[in-house]
Amino acid sequence: MPHTWGTSPAFDAALAEVAGRAGEFTRLRHVPRDVVDKFRLAGFYRATTPKRFGGDARPPGDFLRMVERMSEVDGSAGWVAGFGSSGVYLAALPPETQARLYADGPDLVFAGALFPVQPAEEVPGGFRVRGQWRLASGCLAADYLGVGIGAGSSGRPRTAMVPAARAEIVDTWDAVGLRGTGSHDLRLDGAFVPAEWTFVRGGGATVDEPLYRYPTLAYAAQALAVVNLGIARAALNHVTGFGAGRAGLSGGPVLADRGYARVALAKAEADLRSVRAFFYEATEEAWETALTGEPGPEQVSLLRLAAAHAARVGFAVVQAAYQLAGTAAIEADHPLQRHLRDAAVVPQHAFLTEAMYDGAGAVFLGAQPFPGYL
Repeated sequence: MPHTWGTSPAFDAALAEVAGRAGEFTRLRHVPRDVVDKFRLAGFYRATTPKRFGGDARPPGDFLRMVERMSEVDGSAGWVAGFGSSGVYLAALPPETQARLYADGPDLVFAGALFPVQPAEEVPGGFRVRGQWRLASGCLAADYLGVGIGAGSSGRPRTAMVPAARAEIVDTWDAVGLRGTGSHDLRLDGAFVPAEWTFVRGGGATVDEPLYRYPTLAYAAQALAVVNLGIARAALNHVTGFGAGRAGLSGGPVLADRGYARVALAKAEADLRSVRAFFYEATEEAWETALTGEPGPEQVSLLRLAAAHAARVGFAVVQAAYQLAGTAAIEADHPLQRHLRDAAVVPQHAFLTEAMYDGAGAVFLGAQPFPGYL
């Protein structure tokens, strides 16, 4: 189905570039820097940069729809572009540090690998940081990198931030799904990080703009989950566009003439549209609150629930499309094979596991959710 939000020539150019090179991302195991530069031009990395530093600070729904559309073309590209949401994390840095960070422009590419959190030695003026951290998606094209150190608060890790050239990228990424995200390890060996270049992930912002009143960790979860809304749409579009009139290998009736296929496709379409509506409804309600105040625990919880549910239902929709495609979909280069592998990864993220349902249920019942949920 066509999307209805606005676009731009730069955004269209980025989509076209990704459509033509998605196979390359899989072979390289990362999205190349020249493609990330097109994401910059399309506005992904200024979308969450404060307006006071030249950014757009766009409403979350605008940015999430951009990521969804990119993910419809390629899941790995959408995942990497989605880390343009990192500006809401960086807003916890001191204003003076942010001014230096964005001195050359608002289109900053940040990548982080916070876990396993490593102890850092406190020294005069900052921290001495060493260790190795996993899963730094998009690190090969980042301007700055962040790692988790054991000096946070409220159970949330403190992030130590360094220019990308100061960290070693360890080639460890060898996943089947979202293979093009380049989620390698990061290593630092005793680097000094000034205190003003650290922040608590999900800590309070030092910028007074509406976007930085929107729940930070929930937004990060949404930017990941929305990838599966895009992948699921691509999977259903493939079935309806290419599979409806194709007969099976055994000579059976075309898909459009099979009752079970019509029913399964209709159910999958309803599931995707329903979960997408919930996702953006929760987003818009929280944003309306953030325009004038702080979203409350119930709204934060709905965002976390909507994100986890989108990730899981999106995966289920892709599975349904894969099954409808029959034997052809088992081939390594079949589009649904890639969609299936990519969509399987998204609900595995710690922000999107089954535990989010437990947290949401606790809030619904007036109980205390697990630490870090809200």
